[in-house]
Amino acid sequence: MTDTRKTPDTLRSARWFAQDDLRGFGHRSRIMQMGYAPSDFIGRPAIAIINTWSDINPCHAHFKQRVEDVKRGVLQAGGFPIELPAISLAENFVKPTTMLYRNFLAMEAEELIRSHPVDGVVLMGGCDKTTPALIMGAVSAGLPAIFVPAGPMLRGNWKGKILGSGSDAWKYWDERRAGNISDQDWLDIEGGIARSYGHCMTMGTASTMTAIAEAIGFTMPGASSIPAPDANHIRMSATAGRRIVEMVWEDLTPARMLSRHSFENAIAVAMAMGCSTNAIIHVLAMSRRAGATVTLDDFEAASRKVPTLANVRPTGDTYLMEDFFYAGGLPALMTRITEHLHLDALTVSGRSIGENIAGAAIHNEDVIRPADNPATRQSALAVLKGNLAPEGCVIKPGCCEERLLKHTGPAIVFDDYPAMKAAIDSDDFDVTPDHVLVLRNAGPLGGPGMPEWGMLPLPKKLVKQGVRDMLRISDARMSGTSYGACVLHVSPESYVGGPLALVRTGDLISVDVEARTLNLDVSDAELARRKAEWTPPPPRFERGYGWMFSRHIKQAHEGCDFDFLETSFGAPIGEPAIF
Repeated sequence: MTDTRKTPDTLRSARWFAQDDLRGFGHRSRIMQMGYAPSDFIGRPAIAIINTWSDINPCHAHFKQRVEDVKRGVLQAGGFPIELPAISLAENFVKPTTMLYRNFLAMEAEELIRSHPVDGVVLMGGCDKTTPALIMGAVSAGLPAIFVPAGPMLRGNWKGKILGSGSDAWKYWDERRAGNISDQDWLDIEGGIARSYGHCMTMGTASTMTAIAEAIGFTMPGASSIPAPDANHIRMSATAGRRIVEMVWEDLTPARMLSRHSFENAIAVAMAMGCSTNAIIHVLAMSRRAGATVTLDDFEAASRKVPTLANVRPTGDTYLMEDFFYAGGLPALMTRITEHLHLDALTVSGRSIGENIAGAAIHNEDVIRPADNPATRQSALAVLKGNLAPEGCVIKPGCCEERLLKHTGPAIVFDDYPAMKAAIDSDDFDVTPDHVLVLRNAGPLGGPGMPEWGMLPLPKKLVKQGVRDMLRISDARMSGTSYGACVLHVSPESYVGGPLALVRTGDLISVDVEARTLNLDVSDAELARRKAEWTPPPPRFERGYGWMFSRHIKQAHEGCDFDFLETSFGAPIGEPAIF
């Protein structure tokens, strides 16, 4: 790596603190107002620590302490830490969906970095949308940045049974609906499924995206796999604090690190991990921010080549992230897919991916499988296209019943979630296991925000008969902890007149995962007639942030960023004027 080391006088923060003028006086005196001496901040890299802690985000409950660990590392390395709070995006509580606010956090992070007297940034996230949002903002801001992942929580437990976040909630909810467990059992599961701070410990969106952050080089080696309560997590946080100071002196920016190869590594790692379907939307958006665009075609190509090696639920059938860490974590898994990786890709450590994973060992061959014995014979994800999804959609083949990987059935169509919920809970619902449930108006604009409604509940009457999967199609997303034959992200969405808007109850829909097709068995002429009769639904917002969201959000196959935030939208933004 070429030596482009900065000196104290070339630090970005020197524009605020080193000037012998009235404005410089004001900046220094106000820092001193908080009890700092000039030697604490003059000539030292000022490090922003963007902290997404809040009282209502259990995934980040430990960030109140971890930020102090990061600060300790910054101070040890001779930097000046500055904590900057940001919106927390608590996945379980923010409605209608945190996806409505991913770009909000990305904007906030970018502007926090740009507007403050900082030279580098530590990004503290982990709960689903916080990881891509923080990285998107940091990439656009352009300063040296390192990501500190929140880490997965400990395994859940109920009567000696191991519980996994989300996955077992769906499983036991159906058992309760079927009358197979008691109300007291359900209450005990509530208290046992989430036993510590940290994000979901299944291979949900949080674990997927923190692994992707590591795969593109944004974390210290092995950081994404460490359980949140583990003492290693404290040490990792301090290490990140020390490392960001060196990154500032080295001027190791995202632009120097990230390339198309970085995101191809992310896709390969996602497939090997048995990733969340949400990985697609976030990686697309992140790559476009970096000016290194990948597309659905890149995911489809990887799905045909990269085996699912992490036997972590829900795509795997046994283990959770705590087990994955003990088995060697992400560096160990990456040693098994080196032929699919660009090992020369640069990382925040200052070393390449290949150097970071050299010497990583696998300690449990059942958790991190060899290529000839994958966790599932099906691909982690599959991108489908056809007349029902001309721009694409996605399914998790490894989480489907085999019979549904090639299936034709009559549609039952719902225009909104309340109508669907009322029907599926009715004992009189006229439905069979071969029907195809369709939910529309749940995409980026229609949801709004593309909520995680795509794992449509199975009809109660079928659950009581023992049915545990059926084909479901929507323009929504689903939780990475979810499973089943759910076709998601149908693009373009129904709300803007995509083909999903034209489906009628009784129409036959055919899916063929091996052929990667999804088609509505209706003639082009009939579809054209229906399109001519279609009327757009009313706007979701008439003021506020939602109004802006609705005018600038892109479709699922493009990553759902705001058009004006993408790198290609306009010239780079310069440094703020200081007068």
